[in-house]
Amino acid sequence: MTTPTTERFLSLDVFRGMALCFMIIVNTPGSGSLPFDMLEHAPWHGFTPTDLVFPSFLFAVGNAMSFSMKKFETMDNAKVLLRIFKRTFLIFLIGYLMYWFPFFSYDAQGHMMARPISHTRIFGVLQRIALCFGIASLMVHYLSKRVVIWTSILFLLGYWAILLFYGSPGDELSMTGNAGLFLDKYILGDLHLYHGEGIPFDPEGILSTVPSIVNVIVGYFAGKFIIENGKGYESIAKLLLVGALFVVIAVFWNSVLPINKKIWTSSFVMVTTGIDMVITGALLYIIEIRKSVSWTRFFVIFGKNPLFIYIVAGMLMEIIDLIFPQAHFYHWVNANFYQVIAPGRIGSLLFALSFMLVCWLVGYILDKKKIYIRV
Repeated sequence: MTTPTTERFLSLDVFRGMALCFMIIVNTPGSGSLPFDMLEHAPWHGFTPTDLVFPSFLFAVGNAMSFSMKKFETMDNAKVLLRIFKRTFLIFLIGYLMYWFPFFSYDAQGHMMARPISHTRIFGVLQRIALCFGIASLMVHYLSKRVVIWTSILFLLGYWAILLFYGSPGDELSMTGNAGLFLDKYILGDLHLYHGEGIPFDPEGILSTVPSIVNVIVGYFAGKFIIENGKGYESIAKLLLVGALFVVIAVFWNSVLPINKKIWTSSFVMVTTGIDMVITGALLYIIEIRKSVSWTRFFVIFGKNPLFIYIVAGMLMEIIDLIFPQAHFYHWVNANFYQVIAPGRIGSLLFALSFMLVCWLVGYILDKKKIYIRV
């Protein structure tokens, strides 16, 4: 029988580092060419490896919660609530300020002017992480395991029902006809939404945050299962089997509710959490059982300062462009270096890898100095 353990598993830290590493790669392709298809999100319905990146980070947030939530058992109710709400607020605020940054821009004549808060995107990646962390933390701390599981099922089925009954009739799952867009427009307005899809539409909107909470919940239970049951073959086998079952459910569900990252359908939650459990099981076997650890430090560097490195990745290019406002550094580097030595998609990938390594170097320096930035 496996002895329960409370130690942090290297495999879970590697998983979190891998999620952040690949998130940076897919978020910063080089200009001058389209990225490889596998490094782009599915245009609408469908699934690519890139679509796994963000939900995997949410899964990793749940993994980390399975260790950190134990501290709440010794705290009084006021301290628990303060800790959860403070962290949720700070992460949300940082995400919002990242979209508003650098707080000013230049007009056509080169004059500096303030960026109006009325045109700032409110929701986004960090904001979704904040809300999912906050709600999931309240659920697992105050509700029983059974209630958390049934509430998670209700989130998935209820979200499906809302999409079907409150979207445009006959067009419920389109970008322009889904219920999530209608809610975002009603509450936030067009100017506060993401405009990268050609129309005001936020893939991290209010309604689609509900099913994404389940990604964190499943990550939490996966981490808790490993803590309580250890890292033996039986634990790995169960993770692989449950993960495979989730994927099978997603495949069948896809026939009536398509897998779609941009509106975070319930079938998308099932396929991503299923794959994440399979990856976790594989990492447990490779790292904890086979003791293959020589390659892990690279990803652990990302995992030790995930929030700060993500902020660096999101703001570094904008800071460089502020220093050299006429140079358009990002495009200049790609046009004069990466697209010269490797034209096309390979050059785009090389830039993404180089940028990721720059971010890794920041994490490496922090780790060498034993600086770990927590919110």
